[in-house]
Amino acid sequence: MAVFGLSDGHLRDAMAEIATHLLARGANLAYGGDLRGGGFTELLFELVLRYRRLSETAGDVRVTNYLAWPVHIQMTADKLNALAEGLSETALLALIGRDGERLAPEDRHALAEHEPGADEWSNGLTVMRQTMRDETDARIVLGGRVEGYRGCMPGIAEEALLSLQSGQAVFLLGGFGGCARDIAETLMLVDPWAGSRPAWPGRAKFEGYTPDSLHNGLSREENRILADTPYIDQAVTLVLRGINRLRANRASGDSG
Repeated sequence: MAVFGLSDGHLRDAMAEIATHLLARGANLAYGGDLRGGGFTELLFELVLRYRRLSETAGDVRVTNYLAWPVHIQMTADKLNALAEGLSETALLALIGRDGERLAPEDRHALAEHEPGADEWSNGLTVMRQTMRDETDARIVLGGRVEGYRGCMPGIAEEALLSLQSGQAVFLLGGFGGCARDIAETLMLVDPWAGSRPAWPGRAKFEGYTPDSLHNGLSREENRILADTPYIDQAVTLVLRGINRLRANRASGDSG
């Protein structure tokens, strides 16, 4: 992000603004976080709690946090119970099993915690992301590391690829750098920047997709702007425009 004159704060602000506007429009949010202190998951929980306290119409708006098998299998039953209780006002914890199924708390508690191996990490993260895709309507992609990740490819990349493969709506915000920017370049939505990174594992799999593969209700030109803008307000406006169009198409029965 430093190449674009941005900091981690810009990414956090972008996430918070997008989440706030979606909540205001009655959306339920999903996130595949690992609950690390000070991370994006914690920020999202705080934002949802603040929104519920300030809005008289918030109702039961929540965020579902999907915990992959290798994340929660390290935790004791007591810790998982404490997490679920502490987040009861803001979030639901979805415990994902080895094969992508949701585990009931009592079934998970019957399993002994252990340190997961490399195969458990790779497969567990993939099936969690598949479950998230199957249980959501759209995916918003921004930022994302391309090194130091676990799994078969960068997490943001795998999430975006799974959505593209299934025809799920994808909103690609590349103006904040990271993996999302690399994907936008590969889909030829933006020009490569001078310091473009070499290919990371899985990047070549995006070469068969085009801007028309995003299925997000935006025109090609609008998707180019969304993929390039570093301005949060402009990005939010385009995401909401696309979602409104998708909702209108669904209401009218138009699958396109």
